[in-house]
Amino acid sequence: MPGGVEKACHRCISKIASNACFVSLLCTFLALPLSMAFTGMTFLEDCPIQPLIPLYLLVCGIIGALKVSLLLYNCTRMRRLLSKAVVIDDHGGDVYPRQNAHKYYIHLLLSLFLFLWFFLGNYWVFSVYLPDFVPPFQQPQDYCDKTLYLFAVGVLVLGLLVLGGSCVHTWSRWRSAAEED
Repeated sequence: MPGGVEKACHRCISKIASNACFVSLLCTFLALPLSMAFTGMTFLEDCPIQPLIPLYLLVCGIIGALKVSLLLYNCTRMRRLLSKAVVIDDHGGDVYPRQNAHKYYIHLLLSLFLFLWFFLGNYWVFSVYLPDFVPPFQQPQDYCDKTLYLFAVGVLVLGLLVLGGSCVHTWSRWRSAAEED
């Protein structure tokens, strides 16, 4: 029976990965981490009140772009395999999960890092909420570039909305499944 579950999961993932809309959505999602990396690199020295804000954007952008690129690679590879009509046979059904276990752990580690880095970014950005955007004359180190700071806040708010929406969605599905039982 476990082989049947693995094959069903493989078929489900194959259908999602082979969907052209999903691939184009991933390409669109690649724009956010690339813009984060670009903004972090451009303003690396422009936030002396909290120098970790541009570093947060730079690292999160690079790791996020890597994760999305790996997802895109897996999707295009799956589309290629499906176009060649490669399927898992009954005799070697357990080979697929073993061959792709390392990819699973790479995605898991990248996701865990991004999750933890997201909360560090929240702390770094909101610990200096609304800094001076112009260097003060008396203390020229107590400012942060307006574009950098507002971009970081926007990215974090977007992340919080996605995280909150995911939690509400998961809770509602869990609740509806509990009501059916």
